[in-house]
Amino acid sequence: MGKPILKIGSRRNGRIGSRKNARKIPKVVIHIQASFNNTIVTITDVRGQVISWSSAGTCGFKGPRRGTPFAAQTAAVNAIRTVANQGMQRAEVMIKGPGLGREAALRAIRRSGILLSFIRDVTPMPHNGCRPPKKRRM
Repeated sequence: MGKPILKIGSRRNGRIGSRKNARKIPKVVIHIQASFNNTIVTITDVRGQVISWSSAGTCGFKGPRRGTPFAAQTAAVNAIRTVANQGMQRAEVMIKGPGLGREAALRAIRRSGILLSFIRDVTPMPHNGCRPPKKRRM
């Protein structure tokens, strides 16, 4: 019998976590989804593969405090901290949703020292949307 073929990312040969720090990503896309209950910050590369993410809930905020601007700011800082040492220089920001954390998350990204190429609002708008519920009869 020949030697068994080892998988590249198998646990046996110890290369499972080695790829995480090896990638250098100069340009990223930061997606901010701000609802009234939570704010989720996702950082992807230009192809759309997720590099890092954070939300107000994962930062330890519970209940109604997740929707606050301070929680959104904390979530943005947490998401950026993991990517900052991978050579991130430029970023595009996509903001979605009507929540309170929109401006606070954007302010936290600006303060981190990343050069922003553009900021785009991608909140979905209905072109007359769904049919409304029928009128109430009293």
